Amino acid sequence: MASAARQMSRSAARTYASVTTPAAQHHRVVIVGGGTGGVTVAAQLLRKQQGEKADIAILDPAATHHYQPGWTLVGAGLKPLSAMHRPLPDIIPQGVKHYPLNVSSFNPENNSIKTAEGVDVTYDYLVVAPGLETNFAGISGLTEALQDPATQVSSIYSDKTVEQVWKNIKSLKEGKAIFTQPAGIVKCAGAPQKILWMALSQWSKDGVRSNIDAAFATGAGAMFAVPKYAQALEDLRVQRHVEGLFQHNLVSVDAKSKVATFKNLADGGKEVQREFDFLHVVPPQKPWDFVAKSPLADAAGWVDVDKSTTQHTKYSNVFSLGDASSMPNSKTAAAISSQAPVLVNNLLATMSGKEKLNAQYDGYASCPLLTGHNELMLCEFKYGGVPKETFSKYLGGQEKPRRLFYHLKKDLFPYVYWNNFVKGTWYGPRGLSAPKFD
Repeated sequence: MASAARQMSRSAARTYASVTTPAAQHHRVVIVGGGTGGVTVAAQLLRKQQGEKADIAILDPAATHHYQPGWTLVGAGLKPLSAMHRPLPDIIPQGVKHYPLNVSSFNPENNSIKTAEGVDVTYDYLVVAPGLETNFAGISGLTEALQDPATQVSSIYSDKTVEQVWKNIKSLKEGKAIFTQPAGIVKCAGAPQKILWMALSQWSKDGVRSNIDAAFATGAGAMFAVPKYAQALEDLRVQRHVEGLFQHNLVSVDAKSKVATFKNLADGGKEVQREFDFLHVVPPQKPWDFVAKSPLADAAGWVDVDKSTTQHTKYSNVFSLGDASSMPNSKTAAAISSQAPVLVNNLLATMSGKEKLNAQYDGYASCPLLTGHNELMLCEFKYGGVPKETFSKYLGGQEKPRRLFYHLKKDLFPYVYWNNFVKGTWYGPRGLSAPKFD
């Protein structure tokens, strides 16, 4: 949802529900999740329904909306954390009802949602966009290690731990530095190595790089899922003397002994222990239980939708986008910028009684992959790992890191996010120009 930690406490949400919300509510469109996907869909729906009486509600218990792509900038010392979040009520579009409630279950046969606070919400149409869960508890010892700054263990995947990343980078003068990426699906799959490259760049600026042995331990078999960029990043890894521990999945952290334990997936899961002086961890990630255990989920726990239309494969009045959906693309904010207009167009078509859905999503996603200070590899691709590059016809292949791309990530994208994206006027590679569907 708007926060991976779902920051509003359940007790606070229950108080809200008992004092201000009747036990049953109905809306024409209900959106579960006030993160990037949910808020963007709400804003675009309102714009499309100008002059009509829209009846839209968002369910999300979080108090804060986070610009999560900015956490890499915070961890690299490029931006303050304060610039990467806003109160959620300030982000939800005016005219959209907000319920700060925790969804406990879906009943799509009856078009209803139960919440932990005892409020039933019914709908005519449902958009499911609660994001995914960063499962820090999925690695033994990690939660405890993150709570103690002295351990030199940190992660850019939480607003509670991201500032410690920069502190740890600046304090390391020598020793062994390990950066991890888990096996399986993670949001922004390039982020685990963005912080690797930025740390190396900072250590070079500080004159200590030659004193530090760096390793990238990933549960995957390559540096990136798209072959074109994987090769370019592998070349960087070799050039910059970073040890590659491929198919090594972190399973436990012993902060006291400063030992990280991995399972070597290429060797039958054999355990491999590595000492560290600096450890950056990306936790395993999974669907929220209230999604995974619902009738809306596929076998893997994601909302089961058509990968082109974003419509549910069984319930025609249900749509999904973003990290919670089953669409087999990279889970990034950039993907949402292309998914949202498709979903909104197809939702409105369904609401008007049309069976044919013309808007099609091609799997576009982007990973603005920082490779150091003043350089960034702008990875853009669609389904099948096929590059779909916006600037290549002007600048050449985007596997080459460029300063222009660095400033897009650092300076332009945060501004666009707060001023256009969540207000429903940003369409990814199309900029401010909304796509037109036949």
